[in-house]
Amino acid sequence: MIVGVAYAKPTVQVWKHVDVPEGTSAREAIERSGLLAQFPEIDLEVNKVGIFGAICPLDRTLAEGDRVEIYRPIHPEAELLEKKR
Repeated sequence: MIVGVAYAKPTVQVWKHVDVPEGTSAREAIERSGLLAQFPEIDLEVNKVGIFGAICPLDRTLAEGDRVEIYRPIHPEAELLEKKR
């Protein structure tokens, strides 16, 4: 089945389609996507993940067409930084 795995930084957004077997977890899809090697700052013990904007555990079993999103930690002063731009 095909699922998506997405990660975004302020300067780059990546969305990869990954072919995974039935019963694959969010963690397994992320590992298969290659994003952990491409973005070494991703730490699955720190970064939250979700499916279509809803936070989920890493062991969540995926369904065909799910989009797994890896979220970056929010900077405590993000709102102030945004206003300065």
